[in-house]
Amino acid sequence: MLPPVNRLRRRDEFAIAVRRGRRTGRPLLVVHLAQPGSATDPHASPGETPPARAGFVVSKAVGPAVVRNRVKRRLRHLVRDRLGLLPEGSLVVVRALPPAAEAEYADLASDLDAALGRLLSRSGRPGARP
Repeated sequence: MLPPVNRLRRRDEFAIAVRRGRRTGRPLLVVHLAQPGSATDPHASPGETPPARAGFVVSKAVGPAVVRNRVKRRLRHLVRDRLGLLPEGSLVVVRALPPAAEAEYADLASDLDAALGRLLSRSGRPGARP
């Protein structure tokens, strides 16, 4: 389970991550990351840096409710183990794509690691070449 302090809950928090953050796609998921310098949390107290927070989007295109919930549980568990890699105040939105429904846990983990690695590296900047 993802600790409550690390969860995105409000629509405006999701919007900040998706609209102002950087994005990278993988075959099973798309990850949006808004780092502290690129977006400000409208609900944070002045002078206080909130912990990294994550939210998940799993649409009906992924499958029925049972499948969507399984994908969300897997993604929550994977992101929980990787929160320490993210800068304080980061907002992360992980959007599952339809192939995630049949994906193995290890495949989801490798796609998430690759996406976060790209977003956190310098080469992950839009327009940058590897």
